Amino acid sequence: MKVAVTGGTGYIGSLLVDALLKRGDEVAILSRSERPKEKKPKLSGITWKQLAVTPALLDGYDAIVNLAGATINQRWNAAGKQAILQSRLDAADAIATAVAALANKPPIVVNASGISIYGTDAAVAHDERSLVRGTDYLASVVEQWEAAADRIPVQRLVKVRIGLVLGRKGGAFPAMLMPYRLFAGGRIGSGKQWIPWIHEDDMVRLLLFCIDNPQIAGPVNACAPEPATNDAFGRAVGKAAGRPHWLPLPAFLLKAALGELSFLLLEGSRAVPGKALEYGFQFRYATLRDALRQLLG
Repeated sequence: MKVAVTGGTGYIGSLLVDALLKRGDEVAILSRSERPKEKKPKLSGITWKQLAVTPALLDGYDAIVNLAGATINQRWNAAGKQAILQSRLDAADAIATAVAALANKPPIVVNASGISIYGTDAAVAHDERSLVRGTDYLASVVEQWEAAADRIPVQRLVKVRIGLVLGRKGGAFPAMLMPYRLFAGGRIGSGKQWIPWIHEDDMVRLLLFCIDNPQIAGPVNACAPEPATNDAFGRAVGKAAGRPHWLPLPAFLLKAALGELSFLLLEGSRAVPGKALEYGFQFRYATLRDALRQLLG
C-alpha cells in the first residue's frame, strides 16, 4: 500500500509513519521540507509547494492521512487562534485541490479532527451519532476543519475525532505528569470536567484500522471506552506513579496564568468510541489503569 501522511513528523504522525513502514507500506511525508529527517527504505518526502505544482505526485496512492495543523497548545490570542484554524483549513484545502486533479484518486482520505466538536455538555456520553452542539472556540475550529475535509473529492472520507493521546514522549501527557513527579499533583478546577483519552498505541492502531476497513466512513471517535473526569484521571495517574493526588489547582489561578488557553484544562468533552467498537476494533488499553500501568511501569 502507498500512503501519504501530512504532519508525518509530528507526534502522532511519526508514530503512524513508523507503523506503516513496519508493516511494509510505502510512505510519503507531506511537509514543508522535501526530505524526511531519517533515511529509511520505502520512505520519501513531498513538499506542499511541489504538490501544488504537480498534484500527480500523489497519483496512484492508496490513502492519504491528513494530520497537519498548528498545535493548540499556544497562546489563544488573535494570531494564535488564526494560526490554529488556518493551518487546518489550508492543509485540507490543499489536499482537496490535489485530489481533484488526480487521474487515479486514492480510495480513502483519513482526516484528523477533534473530540471537542461535541462541546462541554457532560450530561450524556457522546458517540458519533450525537448532535454537534459545541459553541466554544475549539468546537468551532473542529466544525470548520471537518467542513473543509468534506470538500475533498474522495470515495471514502474518515474524520478521526482525537481525544487526549497518552504517551511518554509526546503530546500533553508528559506535562500533565510533571506535577505528580514533583509531589504537587491534584485536581484542576472543579475536577468534574471529562477527559476523553486514548493510549498512543491504540491511536495508531485505530488509524490503520480506519485505512484498512472499507466499511468505515465519516466521523470516528478516537478515545477509549472509559472516559474519566479530571479528578479521577489525576488519582489514577498518582496511583500509577506512586505519588499523592492532593494539591488542587484553582480555576482562577489557571485562568490568570494561561488566559483563554486554560479552557483546555478546565473544560472537556465526554465522548465514547461507538463506531470503533461497532466495527470490531479491540483496544489494547481499554481502561485507564491498564494504559497508565504500561506508560509508567
